[in-house]
Amino acid sequence: MNRIFLVRHGENYANITQEFSYKLVDYDLTEKGKEQALQTAAYFGSMKIDEIYASPLKRAVQTAEYISATVKKEFRMVENFRELNVGDLEKKKPDAQSWDVYFSVTNDWYAGIKESRFPNGEDYFELFNRFKQGLDYVTHDKDDKNIIIVGHGGIFTACILDLCSIKDRKEFVSRQNHNCSISEIVVEPNKVNLVRWADCSHLSGEAARFMNGLPDKK
Repeated sequence: MNRIFLVRHGENYANITQEFSYKLVDYDLTEKGKEQALQTAAYFGSMKIDEIYASPLKRAVQTAEYISATVKKEFRMVENFRELNVGDLEKKKPDAQSWDVYFSVTNDWYAGIKESRFPNGEDYFELFNRFKQGLDYVTHDKDDKNIIIVGHGGIFTACILDLCSIKDRKEFVSRQNHNCSISEIVVEPNKVNLVRWADCSHLSGEAARFMNGLPDKK
């Protein structure tokens, strides 16, 4: 049994501009994002952490750097944990029409229509398979490890639905996965159980002031 902490990255500029950010768009953490990462690192400071992995996007790498420095463990980047491949949306303005396309695809996924695909991007099967391969990679031949994966709200939300066989899918996806939230899963040989989802109780002050009401998924 391995315990996995899924940490969403701290705030970055794309959270403010609402740009799509998969590969072409790649911003640093904002000052608030740095404070969120610092508080998240402090949360893990008293825990036994065995390994840390991160998406290769700057916002995840920089969040992982704070955690790594605090728990005294090096981290490794894993391509599988990159955010949703939104294809052509990343080249478009983040206007209402573009976000309608985004939510049309993700809402289909949440409803079980997994063949829906971003224009020249991923469908659900491709997303889930790469995330699952990444998870298998970081847990292979390991037992009783505490592992942190720093990644993104979109990929975590979509994949946990099926990975953990979430029954009330509508209620699950309605809960906002804020910057530097911590989710926790337990990985056993034949099943994955969700322990907690999108917990932000470790954040305080300015770090806990989120942009409510915006499509904050990246």
